[in-house]
Amino acid sequence: MRPLGWVGLVLLVAGAVVLAMGGFGFTKEREEIEVGPVEVAAERRGFVPPVVGGLAMVIGAVLIVTARRAKR
Repeated sequence: MRPLGWVGLVLLVAGAVVLAMGGFGFTKEREEIEVGPVEVAAERRGFVPPVVGGLAMVIGAVLIVTARRAKR
């Protein structure tokens, strides 16, 4: 399989995982401040919706088909 096909396969699998999980959250930034004995933490969070997983699967499938057609 050509490198384009491998990238497509990785996108297809990653998209399926994101869809199966129903999206996933991640931490963008984390700030901690200590004021005397008190520690205050603030986090900014992000979320990757399941739609992104579906798009990754579609793009992966297109890349796999394109790589197979270029092989001929």
